[in-house]
Amino acid sequence: MSDSNEPKLSVNTVFLVSMSFCVAIGAWGLIDPDSMTVTMLGFTNYMLTSGSWAWLFLCTFFVILTGYMAFGPYGHIRLGADDEEPEFSTASWIAMLFAGGMGSGLLLWGAAEPMYHYISPPGMEGSTPAAARQALVITNLHWGLHAWSIYAVCALVIAYFTFRRGQSSMISTPIKALFPGQTGEALGKVADILAVLSVVFGLAGSLAMGTLGVRSGSFYAFGTPETLTASLVILFILFVCYMLSATTGVDKGIKILSNVNMIIAILIMLLVLFAGPTQYILEAFIDSIGAYFSGIFIMSFRLFPFEGLSGWSAGWTLTYLIWWLAWGPFIGIFVARISRGRTIREFCIGVVMVPTLFSMLWFAVFGAAGFYIEMHGGGGLKELIFEDVTKALFGFLGFFPAGNILNLLAVALMFVFLVTSADSGTFVLSMMTTDGNLNPPLMQKMVWGTLIAALTAGTLFSGSVTVAKAMAITGAIPFSVIVMLQIVGFMREIRKERTDLPKPIEARGAAVGQAES
Repeated sequence: MSDSNEPKLSVNTVFLVSMSFCVAIGAWGLIDPDSMTVTMLGFTNYMLTSGSWAWLFLCTFFVILTGYMAFGPYGHIRLGADDEEPEFSTASWIAMLFAGGMGSGLLLWGAAEPMYHYISPPGMEGSTPAAARQALVITNLHWGLHAWSIYAVCALVIAYFTFRRGQSSMISTPIKALFPGQTGEALGKVADILAVLSVVFGLAGSLAMGTLGVRSGSFYAFGTPETLTASLVILFILFVCYMLSATTGVDKGIKILSNVNMIIAILIMLLVLFAGPTQYILEAFIDSIGAYFSGIFIMSFRLFPFEGLSGWSAGWTLTYLIWWLAWGPFIGIFVARISRGRTIREFCIGVVMVPTLFSMLWFAVFGAAGFYIEMHGGGGLKELIFEDVTKALFGFLGFFPAGNILNLLAVALMFVFLVTSADSGTFVLSMMTTDGNLNPPLMQKMVWGTLIAALTAGTLFSGSVTVAKAMAITGAIPFSVIVMLQIVGFMREIRKERTDLPKPIEARGAAVGQAES
């Protein structure tokens, strides 16, 4: 295993092919972003609308699978040796997976998404009390159990093979177990390359949106001009910070940043909660829990075919689910890396239920406060949100007495979230292109960190974040096949650990022969 401070660059097939694709596709996006956007989004929209039923069923299957793994016969199995203890404390573990899994998205969409669904809910009249309740339910559907179950499944199969079976921490490992020989090797290379591309372009799109969010927050907090130069300066500072953090490893840089993230995030949420209509927000939170969990079965299979709203499902719910799937390789390997020593039951509850409940509280605080402004306050929030979602958070915080302090904290939090995501992404890409090295070389991190910054800069120059987002979603569509193969390989292997099942016929025959002799 290479030392993380070793300068040597590891070059293999996955590194060379994925790097070539990244450079080529990045150049296409810079030279002709409109053509790329039309091509990628055209393919994505076709797949989402024509195969909507399959995508929703697949992602709902992930929710069912994580529930079975948590409370079924495999829940006691430890991701590591039977007597192994977790590498990180529970608080740091939750903070790291939450910072990597959602990050700045919660800030950008905290007040914005509930307001979108409040104004225009599917199949019902908008701007009503019923629409407000439904808006929180829809938002929780997009950010709750389904999202975290996708992450949990992608992470669990990697963690099991890496720490329980002692194999490489690669997307391809479960596939090679399923298809031994040349077929498995070839499919494994394709899987690893697709995973790298999904991580690179998904991360570039998210960092571009986050950079624009920090720029908007700096405008509200400090009066910084909203120009391309300002965006590039923010990106440069971000690059320096996440590269410095990447050199310190998971147990220092990412862990410390994630803990800082959670402290600031909780502080902002509490300030909004207690500076806003506290009773109204808490009632909305409790109400949203009941509405979400009582309707989760229906919503998990609902596509609105009779209402003629299939386009809404494709544009919102399915786009979200495929976006989470696009991040599956990144979050999967990262969460697997930090989950050594946990039991499968502890893993599934920690990765799925805890972040889901926190996300529900977050959107109840920001969403319900936004509804209160529109229903009982002076209004004007929805106009800010529909004008520019990157400005929505800071416009929302301006309605509170401590608006300037909240804006300052939000800018800091968003920036640290971006550093954590970029740091984690750089680490994971380095692992994926060094045959699963849990402590990849420093030079590997430098190469991928620089490429991510270059693609993010290109996205900012093109002015189209949808370019990177379209590429990430496009890569997630074939990657869904890889995930299903991973699950089959995982279930075949973990079944061997059950002592309550009869042994295979050949094993029973061998045992009988030994007894007779």
